[in-house]
Parts: sequence; C-alpha cells; structure tokens
Amino acid sequence: MLTSLDSLFTTQEQRDEAKRDSVQDIPISQISDFPEHPFKVKQDEAMLEMAESVRQYGVLVPGLVRQLEDGSYQMVSGHRRKLASELAGRDTIPCIVRDLTDDEAVIIMVDSNLQRERVLPSEKAFAYKMKLDAMRRQGQRTDLTSTPVVEKLKGKDALSSAIVGKTSGDSYEQVRRFIRLTNLIPEILDMVDDGRIAFRPAVELSYLAEQEQCALYDTMGREDCTPSLAQAIKMKAFSRDGKLTDAVILSIMEEEKPNQKEQFRIPKERISKYFKPGTPARTMEDTIIKALDYYRKRQREMER
Repeated sequence: MLTSLDSLFTTQEQRDEAKRDSVQDIPISQISDFPEHPFKVKQDEAMLEMAESVRQYGVLVPGLVRQLEDGSYQMVSGHRRKLASELAGRDTIPCIVRDLTDDEAVIIMVDSNLQRERVLPSEKAFAYKMKLDAMRRQGQRTDLTSTPVVEKLKGKDALSSAIVGKTSGDSYEQVRRFIRLTNLIPEILDMVDDGRIAFRPAVELSYLAEQEQCALYDTMGREDCTPSLAQAIKMKAFSRDGKLTDAVILSIMEEEKPNQKEQFRIPKERISKYFKPGTPARTMEDTIIKALDYYRKRQREMER
C-alpha cells in the first residue's frame, strides 16, 4: 500500500490537529443561511435580549459553518446568534468550520435546533422531513451526534423515523404525524403553530386535498370555529371518498362539539356526604342520575 503525500510531509500530531475543530472569527457578510432552514429566526423580544447580551459579552458559543466551493460559508448551527450579532453591530462571529456533506449538514442542523426550549409544530414537521430525506439519501445511518447504526434504512420507515425523533424524544409514530403536517396549506399550519388548531386534528386535516383545505380555511373564518378531532376524521373520510364538498364541510363544522354543550356542575363538597370517601366522580354521577330517574318515576306515579 503506497504512503500518501500527507503522511510523508506531515507529522501525526499535525494531522491530528488538522482534524480538530478550531474556532475562527468569520465576517458575517460571508455567511449565508442554510437552504430552506425550517426553524424561524424572529426579531422578537427574546432576540433583542440576545443581541444586548452579544453586545456586552460577545458570542459565548461559536456557530457551526461549512465552507462552500466559492470560498464563502454556510451557517449550519447558529442562525439566531448570527442575527443577534448583526443587531449588536458586530462584523464577525466566532464559528467552527467543519467539512460536511449536504446530508451531514442537514442532520446536524436539525439535531442542534431541536434542542431549543420551544420548537413550533411547523418547525419540527419540516425539520423531521429534511432529516429523514437526508438519511434515506445516505442509505444508512451516519448521524454524527450518535452511535452509528449500520443497518440499511431504505424502505425501513419505522426504524429511520424512530432514529429521526430520538434526539427530541419523539416516537416513530409521532415523527410520522409531524411530517404529515408538511402537507397542510400555510394558513392552516400557522393556526397549528398559534395553538388555534390542536395537533391531532391537524394531522387528520393533512390528508385533505389543497382545494379542500382552502375551502375549510374559508369556512373556519366565516363561522369563527375550528374542527375537533372527530370532525377532522369525518372530513378525512369524506375526502377519501371524493365527497368533501363546501356544503359538506359547512355541515360538519356546524355540528355541536362535546365541549360546546352546556355543562351543569355541582360542587363536590355539596354531595360528598352522600357517598363513601374515595368514591369515583363517575360513580357519583351515575348514582345521581339513577336517583333522579327514580324521583321522576315516583312523581309521575303520584300525578296519576
């Protein structure tokens, strides 16, 4: 086996040093954002606080970039630190420069951002999809942040999806649900991020065609309502059969939801003396209903 030129003209120590990550101050103007970055970087109050921190103390945790063919850099991890540095009036940002393939960069970008305290459903949805697609292209697990899994992943969606969600603690099924959200139109996906539509109904709505989703969005706006899980499942069934018309959507959305029915409650302390300590609430409710049925029956007998 021939000795490489690198081995002939450098020492082992020099070669090891070259492999180590080193921090460099890189001009912000030379760093582009990651393509289709799924995590939102907002100039909100938290960002202004970060910018003030950077102004006073600098960037304490370096970003991670990779160098492109034209000599410029691409941000892999550190988009919020980059914006905070710009707002703080800094021209450079400390970064680790690492040689990464496209798919390796995607995996690291997703995993590093999923560690944030709050991640929106839409951010997880597109991040999981990007990471899963990258792993499928690789053909096998090459996640640089975890122990490699040699088994081929092509066609093994359950295994690959479980690996995708491992970083944030989501199961295979939950990862699959999040990825379904990428099929929602932006207007409905925004409602999921805002908490106006719950996660599980949103997953069911993702099976509706784009035109059907647009019709539903218009109906929600006119009627000032959002679908429950049961309503979303019903619309999905009608859509599957090709029968989800505007009229059907309106009819389903006009149905009374269980949580919209008027509730009649009795304070527990008023009825607890009639039951043994520890009696389940459902048992109390059933007993009261039976007692009322008996009372009504006796009333009718007396009226005869």
